[in-house]
This record gives sequence, C-alpha cells and structure tokens, in this order.
Amino acid sequence: MDSLSIDQDPSRMAGDIVAPPSRKADGAYFTPEAVAATLVAWAVRGREDRLLDPSCGDGIFVAAHARSVGVERDAASACLARERAPSGEIHVGDFFAWAERTAERFDCAAGNPPFIRYQRFAGETRARALRVCRELGADFSGLTSSWAPFLVATASLLRPGGRMAFVVPAEIGHAPYAVPFLEFALARFSTVHLVAIREKLFPGLSEDCWLLFADGFGGATDEIRLSAVDRFVPSRDPPDAFERVDVREWRTAWSRRLRPYLMPRAARHAYRQVADSDAARRLGEVAAVGIGYVTGANDFFHLRPSQAARLGIPATFLHPAVRNGRSLAGPVLTDADVARWRAADEPYLLLRLPRVGALPRSVAAYLDGEAGRLARTAYKCRVRSPWHVVPDVAVPDYLLSYMSGERPSLARNDARCVATNSVHCVRLRDPGARERLEAWGSPFIDLSCELQGHPLGGGMLKLEPREAAQVVLPAHGQVHDLDRAAVREGLSAMRAWRHRAG
Repeated sequence: MDSLSIDQDPSRMAGDIVAPPSRKADGAYFTPEAVAATLVAWAVRGREDRLLDPSCGDGIFVAAHARSVGVERDAASACLARERAPSGEIHVGDFFAWAERTAERFDCAAGNPPFIRYQRFAGETRARALRVCRELGADFSGLTSSWAPFLVATASLLRPGGRMAFVVPAEIGHAPYAVPFLEFALARFSTVHLVAIREKLFPGLSEDCWLLFADGFGGATDEIRLSAVDRFVPSRDPPDAFERVDVREWRTAWSRRLRPYLMPRAARHAYRQVADSDAARRLGEVAAVGIGYVTGANDFFHLRPSQAARLGIPATFLHPAVRNGRSLAGPVLTDADVARWRAADEPYLLLRLPRVGALPRSVAAYLDGEAGRLARTAYKCRVRSPWHVVPDVAVPDYLLSYMSGERPSLARNDARCVATNSVHCVRLRDPGARERLEAWGSPFIDLSCELQGHPLGGGMLKLEPREAAQVVLPAHGQVHDLDRAAVREGLSAMRAWRHRAG
C-alpha cells in the first residue's frame, strides 16, 4: 500500500491522500507526493515502460505513470486507486498470490510496501510470502517484517535490466531480517543504492525511512552505494554523492550492518583499529548477558514494603529487585539505593517462593486471594507449575539497561538485587574483566553500544542481549589520543541519526 503502516493489518486502509502526510484513524501514513514522484521519475525511463506497485493503496504511485499496474488487497482503497489512476490496471487481492499467477513482467516497480512487523504479519499471507521468497532464493527468518518479502517478490517480476525504487524502513541498515533481502538484491541487480535520510519522511512516526534505488535486474554487484543526507529533496535521480560500501567489508567487519557507514570514515578506522586488535575483548567473551526473570504478572509478584507488612509476608520470601533501567542511576547499585526504595515504599520486593514445601498461611492467603486468582490466569502463570514460582531468578554481577536515552547504564550489583526482563543480567566469566567494565561510559564503549545496538524511536537506543555481547571493551590505554577525537565525532554522528543530541 502507498502508506507506511506500523503493526497494522494490511487490509485496513485509510482514505484520501494528503500532503504533507497525515495520520489517519487507522494508523496509516501516506506517502508524500514529492517522494512518490521522485521514485517513479527515476524508475520509469520511457513512456511505454510498464510499472508495478505491489501494494498500491489509493494509487499515488500508479497515478504518476499511465502504464501502471497496482495490486491492493483492500477493495475500498483499490476503488480510490482506480479513480485516481483511470489509465492504470488495479488488481484486488493478495499480492503474493497474484505474483504466483501472473505471467506479466515489468520494466520497473515503485512504491511504499507495508511495514508490518512479524507479530502481525501472519497467517496464510505470511506463509505464502515466505514460501515464494524461499523459492526465489531469499530465506527469511520468523522475525521478518512484511516489506522485505514484498520487494523480493516484486523484483522477480521485473524484466532483465529492470529497476525498482521504494521507500524502506531505516531498519534495513541494521536489522538481521533485512540481510536476506540485501543479499538477494546484490546478487540480482547491477546497482543497489540506498539513501539514508536523517529527517523523518513521516514526522508523526517513530520509524525512520530510507529510499532504495535498484537498477539492472539480472546483474550483480559487490558494492552498496550509500548516500547519507539530512533531509529529502525531490529529484529525478538519487544523489550523486555516495559511499561505496564494499560488500566483503560489510559482511565481515560490520556484520552486515550499514549503520556504521553513517559516521565519518576516520571514526570507522579508529574504531576498527581497537575492535580488531588482540587486546580488545567483547562483552560476551568475558561475561554472559541474558534477560532477567519473567513473572507473567508483575504487579502481583512485586510488593511494596507496606503491602508486604500488611499481608504478613515473611522477609525470607522477599528479595529486592530491579524492575527497569531507571533504577540504574550510577555505576554501582548499593544497599543505600535499596534503602531509598524502601523509604519511598516502592514495589521492589519480589515474592520469591520455593518450588516445594509448605507455605506460611499468610502467603497461601495472598496466593488464593482475589489478586492471586487473577494473576494465575495470565499466560506465563498458566503454563508453569506451580504457577506461583517465578523461574530463572538469579543474582547477577552487573545489571545493564535494555533501552536507554543517552547511553546504556551498567551497574555493579553490590546490593545483590535480582532483575526483571526489563534489564539485562550480566554474569562474569572472567573476574579479571572488572577493570574493563569500569570503563563503561567512556566514549569508545558508548560508540560500540551505538554500533551494536539499534535505534528504537524517540531517540532511544535498544541493546538486545546478542547485541550487548558484541560490545567492544578495550584494554586500558588502548584508545590513543589521536583516535579520541575521531571516536567522539563518530559517537556524535550515531546519536544524531537516532535523533539524540550529544
């Protein structure tokens, strides 16, 4: 569809196009006309070219070229597309089913495929999409967002030498699920050019968008052209200025991530000098990083001191817990921090019950009360036995924030707290690595967190356990004076691209 829709059902569409884009009642964001005109102007090389839009919505792309074909699963939107593009050919139905049936091939394609995350990209459409892509040589994981299969299937309908131009999410620069699409494009187009745009194409969304220009279907390339621009400017061609990203370097040094190429070359060089040295260590080499426990009913299992006293819950069944990253205010989590939580009567006490043995009458009464009867209906509680025993509770050596503003927080757990899955638990494999961890918050480690993590929207940085494990911990004195300025410049650039100052 010619709208960007996050976690929306692709069959639910909104009404008329507006410019600039405006949020509709169903959460859809429509493509600005200038963006659509730019993509079509480049994709179409001649009046007789046949253009395909695989999810045409109300028709802003197909209306830009007379010889266009659009596919749209929502009948109401398809009707609008027909009104908007009377010379076009609009098909109503599932694009992947249509792609399997059609014998027509196209000179070009352009559009804005639906951005539907894997949780909502489900059912028969998803199964068919993944099967079609697998047969075409792109094997997507179960975490794939809908846009990537749309583009693979669209490319397969191009004639030799064909080209396509699409709006894509900025996740193409870092998400593992985007890699099969990029590898597919590199193996089947002679030119793959991505335009990263720092200012949002859709200001009302947390999602950033880039533009994809792929030319010469049937060819192959060993480079990705990447242009980084501050804002979108209408044009008939992608920017002349671009970085040539060597595919071998992209695959090895940067683990198939394009985000590092948004920072200056000097910063990349300085970072790699340290990261590739024998003296450096990855966090996952010196520690195990994992999520905290999952209760299934946090409000039931976490008690305020006043509540625990009123219920008569013995202290032996209560353990201080960190419930979110905001609790990690400094480099060390101390007993004084826990005392402040107690004084503020915060719900920081985890009800930690043994798997076997009799429970005190007060605890049994709490479990069998109204709150307990409600909690045991939650999914995680229903599927474990006994329902009231929270699994995987442990005291880690350090606690690491999962989602962060300026930087991820790492706190040494002197207070011996446990933690929910809203933060990461870090358990040392090598006690000698504590000195490296004490450098947490230095510009180099901050930059490594930016490169290994990914933007979440609203200026936030998300650091999954597997990403945190790849954060580079330099040896003492390994970052030399000449490199510090480049590292700081790289850090500033990466924060700017996730809309965070500093």
